[in-house]
Amino acid sequence: MDQIQHNFITVRGLKFHVAELGEGSNVVLFLHGFPEIWYSWRHQMVALANAGFRTLAPDYRGYGLSDIPPEPEKTTFADLVADLVAILDHLGINKVFVVAKDFGVRPAYLLTLLHPHRVSCVVTLGVPHVPLEPRKYRESLPEGFYISRWNEPGRAEADFGRFDAKTVVRNIYILFSRSEIPIADEKQEIMDMVDASVPLPPWFTEEVLATYGALYEKSGFKTALQVPYRSFDEDFGITDPIVKVPALLIMGCKDYVLKFPGMEEYIKFGKAKELVPNLDIIYLPEGTHFVQEQSPELVNELILDFLRSHM
Repeated sequence: MDQIQHNFITVRGLKFHVAELGEGSNVVLFLHGFPEIWYSWRHQMVALANAGFRTLAPDYRGYGLSDIPPEPEKTTFADLVADLVAILDHLGINKVFVVAKDFGVRPAYLLTLLHPHRVSCVVTLGVPHVPLEPRKYRESLPEGFYISRWNEPGRAEADFGRFDAKTVVRNIYILFSRSEIPIADEKQEIMDMVDASVPLPPWFTEEVLATYGALYEKSGFKTALQVPYRSFDEDFGITDPIVKVPALLIMGCKDYVLKFPGMEEYIKFGKAKELVPNLDIIYLPEGTHFVQEQSPELVNELILDFLRSHM
């Protein structure tokens, strides 16, 4: 991992950290989820760079080593997309392959829909492209649903604030690695769902946790709670939501996202292809929500095969 370069680019009034590895005209843009940062793509960056791709993995505004915006609570998905376009413009990159994970899937597909000439194809992990409309999960899940809790201003801040950043990341990685949706009891906070004695997933080491913890210690969680958890109802003014480029969804069969109301049916019975007609779907039987860290060699191979077929 030492060969990965760490560059800082100032655009739109903020300094962005962009991890980079590899050379050439075929550029892969990696977009992270939560509680991740650029580092979650470390295995993929090395593999793709060795295969001849130039790889970029930015930290979003307010995440990792990128600047925290003056008013994190006003950050939007539209900001994230505009930031990505500005970074690509600054680097003189006209077109990219996009690989995204978790909530990073939303800016990935927004970039594709709003700037179709900039994207060759899209690979997403753990989350499909869904209609760009207000989410209704909170209506059909208990009050303790983690997104409902984190959507409430101040509640997650108070919950997370009882612990250091490393412990918060640890607890979320453990929760999100399970096959059930994190739902707290009525008198329980989300952080209380993980006992200190519960071990990390076998593929997630203390050393890796320390890296994540240090980066979130710097950035805090204020921007991360705003985007995604308090921005899902954002209106983008998109009149044609159909994605025209080829896409691949890599889905772990033990990913808790499949338990979201209607999600498994949406993916398995063709609804996802209504918005993304040229969509391939690959299931990993033992895959959790973090397949790129859990099974990096397999995921690297799947991504490479797909990108090569659309060069």
